[in-house]
Amino acid sequence: MKYTNLGKSNLQVSQVCLGTMHFGSRTSEEDSFKIMDKALEMGINFFDTANVYGGSGGRGRSEEIIGKWMKERGTRDDIVLATKVFGPMGEENNPNYSAGISTYKVRKHVNESLQRLQTDRIDLYQIHHIDRNITPEEFWGTFERIMNDGKVLYMGGSNFPGWGLATHQLQAMQRGSMGFISEQTMYNLVCRYPELEVLPAAKALGIGVIPYMPLAGGLLTGKKKSVEGSRTNQVENEYGIHLGDANQQMADFSALCAELGEKEHVVAIAWTLAHPAVDSPIVGVRTVDHLDGLDRAAELELDDETLQKLDEIFDPNKGRPLRVGQAPEAYAW
Repeated sequence: MKYTNLGKSNLQVSQVCLGTMHFGSRTSEEDSFKIMDKALEMGINFFDTANVYGGSGGRGRSEEIIGKWMKERGTRDDIVLATKVFGPMGEENNPNYSAGISTYKVRKHVNESLQRLQTDRIDLYQIHHIDRNITPEEFWGTFERIMNDGKVLYMGGSNFPGWGLATHQLQAMQRGSMGFISEQTMYNLVCRYPELEVLPAAKALGIGVIPYMPLAGGLLTGKKKSVEGSRTNQVENEYGIHLGDANQQMADFSALCAELGEKEHVVAIAWTLAHPAVDSPIVGVRTVDHLDGLDRAAELELDDETLQKLDEIFDPNKGRPLRVGQAPEAYAW
């Protein structure tokens, strides 16, 4: 496994990050433990979760499973632990705990995450979505306070537009703060919107990009068809891209991967890592088998000719247009 500094920080993370969104919903506690055991054995030291992960009615369950695993295995200091704050945690009827950021809300949610994770600190605390209403004084004052208390070591964004990263980073600099060291955005061969503004802004500002869905929910794994109700089937409908014999783009992609002698998911992840703004793609894993090849993806360096061929197959200027809307809603939820 290869490692890199996350953004402008001196924090070393594996060049593949373990995504745990499915823990507690699609993946049992027992299987989640097996996945984390194997990931750590492979050299993956970067684990990503969120306070809202755990499925309908089970928000917080992913954090609970990770916390129990760290406690039982004694692995807390072996991993860089990332979680998020923004969404409500079953408190929708209280306006102070609805979606968004406030000192009032973060005070409660950070302590609840620490309790579920059974730890004294969050290594990377990420804002799950931009809040356009909060003032910079309240935003950075809130997070500086919990960082000074030792509850959080580093801050990151998620689903921020380029202008949002620039604005928040400038505010942090004016306060003498490091600001964000990472940005989590959806980015893969069939979702290249972040190339418009997010990736260039992040690179210029010293913010390491940790893309989620680098495999497009399974579309880029060589599958010929999806199972009804599966995550891949959901993403087919979200992206408007359907697998099958009629999909020449995916056929061409698989043919190129065969020429390279590499699996499709390995090439797809390696492609995201080829972008100079990207530090560590997040791979959401449901089974231990889904870890196969992730170490190879971190090692594989695609040459210029291969990158050009992938650009031709996945030309961002062909096919369906950008969704109408402002950033980040044009390319995120």
